[in-house]
Amino acid sequence: MQSRNKILDDISQLMTNAMGVAQGARTEAETAVKSMMDRWLADRDFVTREEFDAVRLMAQKAREENEALKARLDAMDEAVAAQEKYNRENSR
Repeated sequence: MQSRNKILDDISQLMTNAMGVAQGARTEAETAVKSMMDRWLADRDFVTREEFDAVRLMAQKAREENEALKARLDAMDEAVAAQEKYNRENSR
């Protein structure tokens, strides 16, 4: 009976070691794939989410500034038109 338990213990130990090796191989494969993906993405000139969000905010701010400047310009155009109308009416 003792020899049978020894065989089972040896098989159990062998399986435990095999699982450890398999987990190590899995971790190594994941690291290699991640490294390859990082290199591939870097070669494609993709931007990070942070870079994209920063540029999007800059574009939004520029749009808002353009709208404010357009409103000011429209107001100035109206003031000039009103002044010209006033000058025409009073120059008679």
